[in-house]
Amino acid sequence: MANDRLSGKKVAVLATDGFEQSELQKPVAALQEAGATVEVVSPKAGKIQGYQHHDKGATVRVDRELAQAKAEDYDSIVLPGGVMNPDALRLEPRAIAFVRAFAKAGKPIAAICHGPWTLINAEAVEGKRMTSWPSLEADLKNAGAHWVDEEVVVDGGLVTSRKPDDLPAFCAKMIEEFAEGRH
Repeated sequence: MANDRLSGKKVAVLATDGFEQSELQKPVAALQEAGATVEVVSPKAGKIQGYQHHDKGATVRVDRELAQAKAEDYDSIVLPGGVMNPDALRLEPRAIAFVRAFAKAGKPIAAICHGPWTLINAEAVEGKRMTSWPSLEADLKNAGAHWVDEEVVVDGGLVTSRKPDDLPAFCAKMIEEFAEGRH
């Protein structure tokens, strides 16, 4: 049943080839169900390739190229996981600047699985209580985050989760934080 909790809110989903399909599609569906306008933003135009774990999944249409996207045009951002996706994004200066702008403005951010890698490069994790896919534990701790192994963690507008199994809790907290707005 649709609701309007996020009516008038515009959300960026930053992704590129190699995103974990469920970690992009389920948050997008939840956001749209809550009334948000959602745009998939990517360094490349056209379509990006999703994965279901190690196997190729569906492609997703890119709504806006990163070169034309401005953080001030969005209320919040989602960073899906998959190993290849955030690893590629954290090497993209425009992606890092885009994510950093959300963090500096206090806008809500939701990152799942390997998505926090991009937050590390954007210098947006120091002092934050977070979770992620277990292999990022040392990376997050080394960047100054307090890493915990929990289904979903919220710290000052930053929502993080570990894996696709956490998506129901992740999406619920993401909507709650996105509805609250800037922190």
